[in-house]
Amino acid sequence: MFETIRKYSKVLMYPLFLLIILSFVLVGVNQNYFTEKSPVVAKVNGKDITQMDWDNAHRVASDRMRQQDPNMDAKWMDGPEARYLTLERMVRDQVIDAAVQKMHLTVDNASLVRALQEIPQIAALKKPDGSLDVDAYRALVGAQGMTPEGFEAGMRRDIAARQVLGGVSNTAFATDEQTKLAVDALYQQREIQLAQFAAKDYASQVKTTDADVEAFYKSNQELFRQKEQSTIEYVVLNAEAVKGMIKPSEDDLRTYYKENLSRFMDKEQRRISHILIDAPASMSAADRDKAKQRAEELLVQAKANPAQFADLAKKNSQDTGSRDSGGDLGWVKPGDMVKPFEDAAFAMKSGDISDLVSTEYGFHIIKMGEVKTPRTPSFEELRAKIETEVLAQQVQRKYAEVAETFSNMVFEQSDSLQPVAEKLGLKIQKAEHVTRTAAPGATGALANPTFLEALFSSDALQNKRNTEAIEVAPSTLASGRVVEHFDARILPFEEVKAKAHDLFVAQKSAELARQDAQAKLEAWKADAAGAKLASPIVVSRQDAKGQVPAVLNAAMHAKIGDAASWVGVDLGNDGYTVVRVNKVVPRGEDSAELRLRQKQEFERYQANAETLAYYEMLKERFKVQIKVPRPAETKIS
Repeated sequence: MFETIRKYSKVLMYPLFLLIILSFVLVGVNQNYFTEKSPVVAKVNGKDITQMDWDNAHRVASDRMRQQDPNMDAKWMDGPEARYLTLERMVRDQVIDAAVQKMHLTVDNASLVRALQEIPQIAALKKPDGSLDVDAYRALVGAQGMTPEGFEAGMRRDIAARQVLGGVSNTAFATDEQTKLAVDALYQQREIQLAQFAAKDYASQVKTTDADVEAFYKSNQELFRQKEQSTIEYVVLNAEAVKGMIKPSEDDLRTYYKENLSRFMDKEQRRISHILIDAPASMSAADRDKAKQRAEELLVQAKANPAQFADLAKKNSQDTGSRDSGGDLGWVKPGDMVKPFEDAAFAMKSGDISDLVSTEYGFHIIKMGEVKTPRTPSFEELRAKIETEVLAQQVQRKYAEVAETFSNMVFEQSDSLQPVAEKLGLKIQKAEHVTRTAAPGATGALANPTFLEALFSSDALQNKRNTEAIEVAPSTLASGRVVEHFDARILPFEEVKAKAHDLFVAQKSAELARQDAQAKLEAWKADAAGAKLASPIVVSRQDAKGQVPAVLNAAMHAKIGDAASWVGVDLGNDGYTVVRVNKVVPRGEDSAELRLRQKQEFERYQANAETLAYYEMLKERFKVQIKVPRPAETKIS
């Protein structure tokens, strides 16, 4: 549902950042004893949020986010947008706290316990008797840098905060008619016809002179600006490079074979049958005693006549899955059964009948059938696999050692990469036209923002020193140095004359295409009989039939009346398209199941909208002021 919206879900990176940061309660030391008063960046309900509060909160949030996702774009995290999102989160927390106090909302112990039990990591700490393993609980929250008391206080705040907005979000609803209107608009199909006026088709009509091209160059200087760029050398240390330094010895391989032989062997398998008398933990003690007595009676019969075990199981076992096959459980491997059953079964010999075995299901009588002992594979059979695993382990250990050498050498001998390359057998690579941002299609170190930022630091540019060793990928270090640097500049006309000519022709071709298309559009609106249009196609927001977004958007936004609708779409230097929208094409009837899903999702969107509106009202009520400007958004590519 709403696949069109999901197509652009990458832009949700920013609001998701707000949701991930946990609430912070910042109680700071009075810094006025040591420094000037920190400026106020926001106010909520008369309370100040200072620059120092903001810096501390963003540092904590950034550290936590980096722990959760080590590959997160560090440059974005330290940028103005991420910092502003932290400030908005701080404002939101204080608005919600003010609303909790204003509404006198409290959270009782029972609600807290229920909320804690819904956290899988805490639910897993239950003992068999249903009580909480307090020591394990303390260790769990302690790993997050909190005490149980602090964690529970935070939980109470979060539950109370959810009550503030939950009163709106949990009561939102949509009627069938509202859902239908929204869905029909989103999935609407339209029949259209097009006339394409490609700029390239008009290129032959453009007359050029050197003076025209040079005038175009002078009036469009920015088109001929060469970005700041560098020619660089760099070296990369990764697992592949370390592999060349290592060759496992025969002793290493044979020792590994002996130590890991059990892992390489197939598991032992046993053909097992059993008789089960149900006695779950929920059964009363009296009933459990009766079940045990019944099982003991059957045990006597089974041991007295082992050959009749299958018949005894068919008549008496309460395991419905195996009873009809005489209690046969098939071939069983270690790990297939509950531990008490497995411990008893794998201690038996073929033909044995066990004593009573008690499990969470009841009382079992086990009969051991055939035992398949796994074959021991030879060293030579496993040599290739062992070599791969030993090499991987030795590379991992060696990498840590070599990485330190790499880092020290590029720093200590910072005027050249040759020493580290010779010492570690690395190849010095060269790259030209390297800019501050990764070029399209760049890979490896040249696509890493931190590495590029280091290459364009003042030390690297002015002193031509090696960058520090930078982790550009897991277990991959790189260091580079600038060989030659070129400042950004407007390229001379003689260097770009051909490019200027092509751009001039493209611009003039587009103008001719636009003029022709607009003239024909007006003529066709007056008399459609002479229109030269392509065959009709049916498009929708979900199926553009290969049309560029500008054409699709124009077609879907055009007003539809009794007659066809005409619209022109300027495609810049690509030309112009005339669109005739003939009609709306009815959609097929949705299934009841699909309509229900559509309604549920529409209600979620409506709940989000109503919740945001309510939050904006709370911001007004508690006189929120954010005193720093919102940074301009950057596109996420």
